[in-house]
Parts: sequence; structure tokens; C-alpha cells
Amino acid sequence: MKFGVVVFPGSNCDDDMIHVLGTVLQREVVELWHKQESLEGFTTDDCIVLPGGFSYGDYLRAGAIARFSPLMKAVIDFAHRGGYVFGICNGFQILCEAELLPGALLRNSHQRFTCKNTFLKTVTNQSPITAGISPGRVLKIPIAHAEGRYHADEATLQQLRDNDQVLFQYCQADGTVDAAANPNGTAWNIAGICNAQRNVFGMMPHPERASEERLGNVDGRLLFDSLLQNRMASATQ
Repeated sequence: MKFGVVVFPGSNCDDDMIHVLGTVLQREVVELWHKQESLEGFTTDDCIVLPGGFSYGDYLRAGAIARFSPLMKAVIDFAHRGGYVFGICNGFQILCEAELLPGALLRNSHQRFTCKNTFLKTVTNQSPITAGISPGRVLKIPIAHAEGRYHADEATLQQLRDNDQVLFQYCQADGTVDAAANPNGTAWNIAGICNAQRNVFGMMPHPERASEERLGNVDGRLLFDSLLQNRMASATQ
């Protein structure tokens, strides 16, 4: 599996992601400038990553302009053909703006930027990025956002639950999901979701910031390992 990391003006987690994928995980990684118009050299066996940051300065609203960058047309087509697309923080916002994932990310309910470690409860292992993680397992993953409050209408929220598309919920260290563990007012404590086809994933916490022993936390690496193992398993079937 090869990875492509899209860089928008204002991205600031692209180098972190490239380091984890390339240096830590020893995978082939290609930096993709947002003005490119194709994903030549990538197949649907590969993964395109939209990293965190503040694309276009979050003007209008987070992800609203980046969604119209030239490369996004190719990313949308790639996703529709079954390729993996993984959006983290600002990348999650862009995926919602591009309608590759349902719902929207709104300004935090407390109206402040929040940067801290959070605990996430793994809701399902029925996705490539959670396939190797037992449901109910608690991970410690940092967040850093001002517009991370996931919102959708009740019908969409119920569909996400019925289809097992909620990947992670903010929780207490013991796995309790409650209002006190919710850092931004997000609906149902949602921290990450996938699409119905299970090839597009979005989450607000940053697993790339918790993927090395030197940082004292490797919980985030479990997501990348799951993705790689899932792809290898699919290739042998």
C-alpha cells in the first residue's frame, strides 16, 4: 500500500503524517500538492490522506475552500472507485464539505480552540482503520481544533448508528461515554466516522501524534497498523 498526503495552503500536520507513514511505518509516501489534477500512479489499493491544519486559513468555515482545490476532484473520484481516503482533523472537515462523509464539523460549543489528550472508545472493528482494535478498547489520542463539533440531523445520526459507521466516541479513561468526556459538544460524543462503503474515514483526534515510543504513546499507530493489515488480508483473498 502506497500513501499520498495532500498538502493544502495552511496544512500543518502534513510533515508529521509523512514522517509517521514513511519513517516509522516504512511505507512509500508521496506528497501531493493541492493544485495537482490527478492521482496518477495511485491505485485503489492505496490510501490518500488529508492531514490536519488550517487549509486556506479556515476562511468561510473549516474545509469549505479546500474542498474545491483541483486535486479534490480526483480524490472524490478515487473514493467513489473504492480507494481508501483518510481525513484527520482539517481533513475530516474537508471530507464532510466534499460530501464524502455525512454531516458537518461546527465550531466547538465552548467557542475555544482545544489542544489536549483525549480518550476514545473504539465503537466498531468493522472498518479498515479499526479492524485490529477490539470494540470497547480505549485509546489516548490528542486533539487540536476549534471546529470539531460533529453535527448531523437526527436521521443521519441514527443511520450512522444503525450502519455501524461510528468509529470512535470521546470517553473517560475507563471507557464511560458521558457529557463530561465530550471536549467540543459533538453529537453522541462522536470523534470519528466512516462512510457506508467503509473506505472513507474521518476523525478529529490526531493518531499521527501518538505513534512513536519517543512520544510516550503509540495508541495512534494501531489505526495505521490496522489499515495496513486489512489491506494485506484483502490482497490474499
